[in-house]
Amino acid sequence: MKERATFRGGVAVNEIRTVDLRRQHGLIAKDVEDAIRRVLERGIFELGPEKRAFEEEFAAFSGVRHAVGVGSGTDAIEIALRASGIGPGDEVITAPNSCLSTTAAISHTGATFVFVDIDERTYALDPSQVESRITPSTKAVLAIHMYGHPADMDAINEIARRHDLLVIEDAALATGARYKGRPAGTLGDAACASFAPPKILGAYGDAGMILTNDEQFAARARLWSNYGQGSDYDPYSLSPRDGIDYFVEGRHSHMDELQAAILRAKLPFVDGWVARRREIAALYNRLLAGYDVVLPYEAPTVQHAYRNYTIRVRDRDTLRRTLATRGVASGILYSPPVHLQAVYGRYGFKKGDFPMTERVAEELLCLPVHPMLTDEEVERVAGIVRIHCETVSSVKKHQEENLL
Repeated sequence: MKERATFRGGVAVNEIRTVDLRRQHGLIAKDVEDAIRRVLERGIFELGPEKRAFEEEFAAFSGVRHAVGVGSGTDAIEIALRASGIGPGDEVITAPNSCLSTTAAISHTGATFVFVDIDERTYALDPSQVESRITPSTKAVLAIHMYGHPADMDAINEIARRHDLLVIEDAALATGARYKGRPAGTLGDAACASFAPPKILGAYGDAGMILTNDEQFAARARLWSNYGQGSDYDPYSLSPRDGIDYFVEGRHSHMDELQAAILRAKLPFVDGWVARRREIAALYNRLLAGYDVVLPYEAPTVQHAYRNYTIRVRDRDTLRRTLATRGVASGILYSPPVHLQAVYGRYGFKKGDFPMTERVAEELLCLPVHPMLTDEEVERVAGIVRIHCETVSSVKKHQEENLL
């Protein structure tokens, strides 16, 4: 008998979500509520002590000297680019298997994004294709760590050094990941993190962070994130001021005190959450081994954080519908790829321009991997995938026999 979800009030009672923030909050409610109460009682809601403390704590967690809290991961990318001096006439190399936040951040600076196709295993940009896309206008490579697996940063950094390019990491999906023992976010000239609610470390709203070891770069990022006001600006100071000085036409994008306090409460749990994600991924790998499914790749030098557990299967959309009828959520990300989105029609991209990106977009499916899952729930999901693979294989075999 096929298992189906039980519904009550239109909601599946025994559903398995890709992200389950209700279950997570139930485990950390007191820590979070204490953090929120602390902010409310202090009455300071921006540019206050919680933001400064979280910047220090996340910098230490990430292994860098400086962290600048901003309003979102998208803002982090744009501000990092602006702080690097990138603007009109410049080009930034990146991959097309991302959401609009990456490309829009580049465009909003006045620069132009230039795509290279992705590596078939890591799904990050393929370093072997980067040099062919470098022009005299190229100023930076924006390397996205896809699904929790860092890009091939040694190869990217070597190319960047030869051509005097900046390397900026988009580490939005890679909190807790490591590359050759080093945390994601420490592998380039600067890095950008996102704390959107579904991320490995998520706020209860939007927030982002810029990471760097360069003190002057960090100062410029703070300038760009706070209207371009000097770093000595303190809206809560009782000391008299003659006025406010603006040095660039900056953004109003800083992490608010509530989000900073919540993130401080959640940060101590991250290592444990990543470890549990890795346990779940290992269980999926065992349960799905031997089936016609491409499992996630983990390079020997990498600690994958498994923001997403990705598989590639034939007849993906049928599998997704089957999972849904059995109360299991799944995710399709970056499909269609950004180069085929209508918003970028003016660039003349066409199907076939980036074949690996397009192939992966048609096959890839994200299974639930949040750290609150039980082993039994993982086994339930894997069982549905295995039946799907067996069915597809049987149909294919039958079709081949009919051709004989």
